[in-house]
Amino acid sequence: MLRLSCCVLFCLSLLAPACRAAPPLEVVTTLAQIAEPLGWIAGPRARVSSLLGAGVDPHLYRPTRSDVARLAAADLVFYNGLHLEAQMEGMLQALAARKPVVALADGVAPTRLRAVGGAEGGSARDPHLWMDPALWRSALEHAVAALIAADPAGAEGYRSRARAYFLRLQRLQAYVTQVMATVPAQARVLVTAHDAFGYFGRAFDLEVLAIQGLSTESEAGLRRIEELVEVLVRRRIAAVFVESSVSPRSVQALIDGAAARGHRVRIGGELYSDAMGPPGDYTGTYLGMLDHNASTIAHGLGGRVPAGGLRGELAEMAGPVEAAGRGSSAAVH
Repeated sequence: MLRLSCCVLFCLSLLAPACRAAPPLEVVTTLAQIAEPLGWIAGPRARVSSLLGAGVDPHLYRPTRSDVARLAAADLVFYNGLHLEAQMEGMLQALAARKPVVALADGVAPTRLRAVGGAEGGSARDPHLWMDPALWRSALEHAVAALIAADPAGAEGYRSRARAYFLRLQRLQAYVTQVMATVPAQARVLVTAHDAFGYFGRAFDLEVLAIQGLSTESEAGLRRIEELVEVLVRRRIAAVFVESSVSPRSVQALIDGAAARGHRVRIGGELYSDAMGPPGDYTGTYLGMLDHNASTIAHGLGGRVPAGGLRGELAEMAGPVEAAGRGSSAAVH
């Protein structure tokens, strides 16, 4: 009898670690801008992946059958909100009746949101929150609270990794402020394909002009192009910028229109607006995307940019976060 009891206790001792170790949360996000930071913050306690990859426009994206299956199998779903994922809203709302489905925009106070003219003359709220690192921190804090609610046992690790990540985000915000301040006063105009950089402009003191509105669903009208050509020529604006997830045709129309009136305009560079760079690339991280955008804008508008941007310094700061994050999956599909 004693021998049997010892055997049972020995077997239970072998099984105990497996019993204590909860399986990782399956977390699915719409945007890589959400998935990549949360992958680091979640560490080994969650597998985080996004539906939308590099170059994909969230305004127009329609979920595939495999996307629906992934969302249905997830423990926790995150999306941006404010009608950014317009083609997925109905599905996400239906899914929220069965599992936690969290809009990061709910973590940002309404008074901090940009109100812009809507298609019917009303107002809409700008959904491009990640363009201001201070706003995106509030949004990510809302997501971290949801992770903790879903997995209270992992609360200490989530909070610790979030603190480390937000230190890097704070340093990045200081860097962007620094490089944007070097742009000459007369050149502080950012002209892009669609109105995705409003929060960036507000945070770092730039005037932002766009061909299309908040959503790429809106048409790039001839009248708007003519208006912007007039602005480019009259104010002698030297550079405009294309976006990785938007066709460059309308921006090229600006350049051609200005040239026809004797004013040369060049492309100042490619920016990441609604999508980040490819996974595995520096621009495939949220911090890298914002570093790239700020450095490209500052350089294109005549500012001074340190060689390599902030990449090396962020890498040196990344130790605790990267060590914690290697067990997670921040894959983008």
